[in-house]
Amino acid sequence: MGQYLPIIALTVLAVLFALLSLVASRLLAPNRPSSAKEAPYECGIVPGREPPERFPVSFYVIAMLFIMFDIELIFAYPYAVDRRFLGAFGFAEMIAFSVVFFVAFVYMVARGALDWGPLQRRSAPVGEIPVEREGVRVVGLEGRAPVATGDEGRVAR
Repeated sequence: MGQYLPIIALTVLAVLFALLSLVASRLLAPNRPSSAKEAPYECGIVPGREPPERFPVSFYVIAMLFIMFDIELIFAYPYAVDRRFLGAFGFAEMIAFSVVFFVAFVYMVARGALDWGPLQRRSAPVGEIPVEREGVRVVGLEGRAPVATGDEGRVAR
């Protein structure tokens, strides 16, 4: 037990210091909320508009890719520490493990996980026949500006 005494003492002192700092901050700091204090601060620039409520899914995909490779490194570290004991079998296991993660990464890149630019639209085939849209009613546009149509009855964009 004596060998753990410095660690226990340091932990107790750290907790006491954190609690003392919080209590002193509450007692000594004035609490005057204002809209300027509650506004988000980024690089000293005053925000021109409200931030969006939801983040695009692309950020979450990047976070998942980071976590995936972080987990791979967590499992690769013990092999790197004791590679002499594990030998060729351990090396083969690490290669197989890394290949699985690499295949998953290639799949995600092929699905467009790292495409951050504008969406690339597929061009129409050369022999496409325009479809007549006469008599087709466009619904769901109540209260919006009228939609202009092209010569062949397609909606102009």
